[in-house]
Amino acid sequence: MFAIIPARYSSVRLPGKLLLPIAGKPLILHTLEQAKLAKNVDEVIVATDDQRIFDIVTQSGNRAVMTSTTHQSGSDRIAEVALDLPEGSIIVNVQGDEPLISPNTIDRAVKEIVECGMRNADSADTRCPDIVTTFEHIESLEELENPNIVKVVTNEAGRALYFSRSPMPFPREAALKRNGPQSAIVNEPELLKNFKKHTGLYVYRREYLLEFTKMPQTHLEKLEMLEQLRALENGAYIKVVESAANSIGVDTAEDLKKVRALVETSSEFLL
Repeated sequence: MFAIIPARYSSVRLPGKLLLPIAGKPLILHTLEQAKLAKNVDEVIVATDDQRIFDIVTQSGNRAVMTSTTHQSGSDRIAEVALDLPEGSIIVNVQGDEPLISPNTIDRAVKEIVECGMRNADSADTRCPDIVTTFEHIESLEELENPNIVKVVTNEAGRALYFSRSPMPFPREAALKRNGPQSAIVNEPELLKNFKKHTGLYVYRREYLLEFTKMPQTHLEKLEMLEQLRALENGAYIKVVESAANSIGVDTAEDLKKVRALVETSSEFLL
């Protein structure tokens, strides 16, 4: 099992964020160390196009691979590294800006794809997932309306039906009663239980990853700027499992401030 962390230096909202210090250590090393704590991961590799990130990782005694500067996505960067991995390898795509990622979340997602055949033997749907990803519960109206927070809709078995930057599914009856979905949620906060926040962890077999990254971009992917829609439009079975603990992706200076406060005051986020 390989966890690969795509790590590019450029970031529009927070330039060079992967090298910004958290408790005296670059952000990327926190993410790497969290991934190494996962029991189902044998090796963690940082895939980067930046010499500074490469040097920080290798000088810490960890493995990094220099990749092309022309990749359009983290999946493309990971696929370049995957070409040199053994056939049949299971790969975990861990976002570099997730310094609080739970090792238990990683293990939970890996276990789903490893054990799918055994668990689904007596099920009507015996197909194993092409991709396993994770979700957290939406906790506020602000999160629900934030287009930077991706929502995922699943069936009762956890199979992804759609991903969107818009609030989904629409609570029709409550919205009619309360004159709009926002008012409905303010007055009936239990409605938030219907919404799931997609997190950026993916698990797949090497062969599917290589196949996926060769597929042309699709209309919905371009429209929402979500590459997982390319997989859905091409018939992928994406299984969505609940994260073991909430994490914070560092996209803004405010996110970084929150993470620094958590790391400096507590070690419980490790699980």
